[in-house]
Amino acid sequence: MAVQPDKMGYLVTEKLVKRFDEAVAVDEVSLSIGQGEIFALLGSSGCGKSTLLRMLAGFESPTSGRILLGGQDVAKLAPYDRPINMMFQSYALFPHLDIWENVAFGLKREGLLKDEIKQRVGEMLDLVQLGAYAKRKPHQLSGGQQQRVALARSLAKRPKLLLLDEPLGALDKKLREQTQFELVNIIEKVGVTCVMVTHDQEEAMTMASRIAVMSKGRVLQVGSPEEVYEHPANRFVADFIGNVNIFEGRLSVDEVDRCAAVTGIGEIQVGHGVSGTLNMPVGIAVRPEKIEISKTRPAAAVNVFTGKVKEIAYFGSYNTYIVVATDGTKVKITEANTSRQDVSDITWEDNVFFWWGDRSGIVLRD
Repeated sequence: MAVQPDKMGYLVTEKLVKRFDEAVAVDEVSLSIGQGEIFALLGSSGCGKSTLLRMLAGFESPTSGRILLGGQDVAKLAPYDRPINMMFQSYALFPHLDIWENVAFGLKREGLLKDEIKQRVGEMLDLVQLGAYAKRKPHQLSGGQQQRVALARSLAKRPKLLLLDEPLGALDKKLREQTQFELVNIIEKVGVTCVMVTHDQEEAMTMASRIAVMSKGRVLQVGSPEEVYEHPANRFVADFIGNVNIFEGRLSVDEVDRCAAVTGIGEIQVGHGVSGTLNMPVGIAVRPEKIEISKTRPAAAVNVFTGKVKEIAYFGSYNTYIVVATDGTKVKITEANTSRQDVSDITWEDNVFFWWGDRSGIVLRD
């Protein structure tokens, strides 16, 4: 049954399940993705994200559930009958064909007229800024250039949905970071709806408008990069996205706009309520960059605790400290290096104060 795409989203999965014998790889995943959106499936190896992508592509058949694209159920269509293209991590370029022929390959298979093929290939190569390399073979290009050729080939057929499987995984870190922005700009120029799979949090947060965090076949949270980072739904998401300190304790205060929890390092104040039960177990999540550190006590601050510096690491743009609190809890703190002359007076074995505002932490119940 067709569904109006503007009411439910352009790409919709409804309780999608994939079982391999007794193992459940994808467990009732329901998503709604808007037209033109870049959407990331993020999770560690074995979480089900690649299986979900393969079901969207048609390489795996769902055990149950539906896949709606533009209102049409495509779950039972063969891959070649779906208006979908997939770009693999290996790029899968034909080594014996030049770049122009690689991009034209799918169009020739579709039987397009020569003039139409010439026009589309030219447009795509101009889009990825490789028009001057049309007669080169793939091995004559850098990794980043090969990645753009694979993208041009995927977009040449004008798919309704573009699937990216670890699109930048074969590139080194610096080139990967540079290519992230290039890839997003190209996809947004074309306006194609895109679903990408990655295990790299920074890649997902840089490229995607929304992220679905997956674990054990289930989607644990869907939201913008800011939402999943600043407001994680549970301990797994908080710990998986970026670095975090989680202080375990019991709820001691719960009001509409504030609460507190007694933890091993002391009572922690939080600037939101949780509508919970007093004395219930909770975790307080605080990102390392939200925590201040000093050898002197701050004049006016909440959540002030003491500890001893056990580790220091210099990362250029920031320093990381591992402070052991009075109860033995290890607290990770990062401090930005804002100028070239920054030299911290904090060193190993120093007794320090560390603190954060009540708006910097979030209560986790799960």
